[in-house]
Amino acid sequence: MTAYQNLEAFRIEKGIPGKECIDKTLKSVGLYEDRNKKLKNFSLGMKQKLALAIALLGDPEFLILDEPINGLDPMGIKEIRELLKKLNKEKNITMLISSHILGELYQLATCYGIIHKGKLMEQITLKELDEKCKRSLSIKVDDVNKAATILETELSTNNFKVLPDGTIKLYDYVDNSRLVSSTLTKANIIIDQIMPNESNLEEYFINLVGGDLK
Repeated sequence: MTAYQNLEAFRIEKGIPGKECIDKTLKSVGLYEDRNKKLKNFSLGMKQKLALAIALLGDPEFLILDEPINGLDPMGIKEIRELLKKLNKEKNITMLISSHILGELYQLATCYGIIHKGKLMEQITLKELDEKCKRSLSIKVDDVNKAATILETELSTNNFKVLPDGTIKLYDYVDNSRLVSSTLTKANIIIDQIMPNESNLEEYFINLVGGDLK
């Protein structure tokens, strides 16, 4: 069967009236020029696009996608990623994507649900994730209030926050921890720890589940 014939079969099965939706849908996923090509001659990326086209018949407002880029080469991954972004932006389609390729999810999603061993560990927005993964220096000292004052007066920065456990996350001077260390030491502040902190979605997931990936 050709791409067109596949969509026609699913259109009939779904009870969607009118054939005009087929060409429209094929164009939306970039398969219109290949509409008469047989499925057996499709690349894996083209098959993924066809699967999307079938799902798009009837103009749904919500799509559930399971591993949409699994097995694709880098070019295929990019094509599907850009296609999903386009569908979301132009057709205002909400998508629930299940994937283990976390680096790609970071480039697509605006909200994350992290599941481990069947349990929802956390729900987090992209903005919240970026904040947690933001480059910083993690500083532990004997006098947090004094250290905060020194950062403001001696290093002219208030771009930091104090966590509930007393750790200071400093977002400036990330590449100059020696200056921060020497400035605090000169103020007679005892430093227990000062280390750079930067993570991505994959590292955040591993830290969240405690390194248990079984």
